Amino acid sequence: MAAVTLKDVAERAGVSIKTVSNVVRNAPRVSDATRERVMRAVHELGYRPNESARRLRTGRSGLIGLAVPDLATPYFAELAHHVRAEAALLGLTVLIEETLGDATEELRLATGVGASLLDGVILSPLRVRLDELARVADEFPLVLLGERNYERDHVVADHVLIDNVAAAREVTAHLAALGRTRIAAIGADRHGSATSRQRLEGFQLALHDAGLTYDPRLAPAIKEFDRRNGLLAMRTLVALPPDARPDAVFCFSDMLAVGAQQALYEAGLTIPGDVAVAGIDGSEEALYSTPPLTSVVPDKAAIASLAVKCLAARIAAEESLPFEVHVAPHWLQARESTDGVRRRMAP
Repeated sequence: MAAVTLKDVAERAGVSIKTVSNVVRNAPRVSDATRERVMRAVHELGYRPNESARRLRTGRSGLIGLAVPDLATPYFAELAHHVRAEAALLGLTVLIEETLGDATEELRLATGVGASLLDGVILSPLRVRLDELARVADEFPLVLLGERNYERDHVVADHVLIDNVAAAREVTAHLAALGRTRIAAIGADRHGSATSRQRLEGFQLALHDAGLTYDPRLAPAIKEFDRRNGLLAMRTLVALPPDARPDAVFCFSDMLAVGAQQALYEAGLTIPGDVAVAGIDGSEEALYSTPPLTSVVPDKAAIASLAVKCLAARIAAEESLPFEVHVAPHWLQARESTDGVRRRMAP
């Protein structure tokens, strides 16, 4: 059976071949009624675009990459969901890569090496050196996610982030406003990551605002932002003398907070009666933890939308664009783990 062509679709829809091509490429300036008629003909005839021919003609594949450190982390899994949805609106397909925080792998993906079909990459780097990234960022369409100071280090790529200092400051201020006076922080990263540094800075600023003193004993160092490290760090805090033990803890990720909650449960301490617990990520895990976890919610849909649109613009540009820093919204979602209020979960 012969393959269905643009001409076949045009005849079925009663439009020109050029109009069908515009609809298939998701080009603007096509009326909704015409677009609907053409797409109905596409589905009825089972038309499939010739991707090889399109790539030869445009030099583009319609494939973009999303490279994140760990897909087992709820935040990155949820972010990947939003990126895929945003890309689909622009007719793009997403290939998802897991770097495991390996600097060599991050640099490989930032340059498009080993991914010749990709038109560009959205990268959330952890360990690649900024001087290395700066040398290659303008050679391949690239958008960066996260909290490192790419602008200062002259990395020529768009950068999408939330204000981590402000986010940490808000959640710590929330704990202080509840009358908590010995507030701990779980998330001081031994690797000295920018995320950890900025969240610790916001934490310390909020303590100063509340007239509280920063106690290094209440900020145990961790290796990773995961449940196990949250559990171990909270066990260390619980083991402190009673007069030094925290009455609240801000965890630098929701997974750290879930681990901390388990340690408090083991110790026979109540949440939030004995210790109020808060996190950051706005993950579904926070919503379904016991008790439900207070968390700073980054607008992951906005982050995904900004990143995909910036990358699409770079792919389409015929010359290098100046990079921009885009700050996505965030908000504090108070739940039972800090305010003690039991709420019925929305279905």
